[in-house]
Amino acid sequence: MHAITLVEAFGVLILLIAVPLLALAVRRRLLQRGGGTVDLSLRLKSGRHGRGWVLGVGRFHGDALEWYRVFSLAPRPRRTLTRRDLSVVVQREPIGAERLALLSGAVVMECRNSKGKVELAMELSAATGFLAWLEATPPGATLPSRSV
Repeated sequence: MHAITLVEAFGVLILLIAVPLLALAVRRRLLQRGGGTVDLSLRLKSGRHGRGWVLGVGRFHGDALEWYRVFSLAPRPRRTLTRRDLSVVVQREPIGAERLALLSGAVVMECRNSKGKVELAMELSAATGFLAWLEATPPGATLPSRSV
């Protein structure tokens, strides 16, 4: 009887670990289904160098870049950045502790929008695509509409 209880407890423990991992994998697959996704770290808290970076997935959706945390089951993006409101201030290599906090080969993009400073980190190839996406704003898209 004692051995059965131990086996059941072990089975429940395995389920408690496997189900969330499976849910994360399914969520990631659903995000990538439409294409246009990149591994994208976002700095949620500024302060000392190397701190505040969170790994996520960026998905280009029309004129928006939606950012989802990797280790979250939330169905909605944690942050949404619109290209009309976003500009790159500096592109640089990770500094000091950032090298440990970010994925290998990441490039840091210091950006600005109407809410202030936004820092993103991604692979160089993803950064090239990101810059092309930013520059692909349709002509006149940032101009206010005129009433006739």
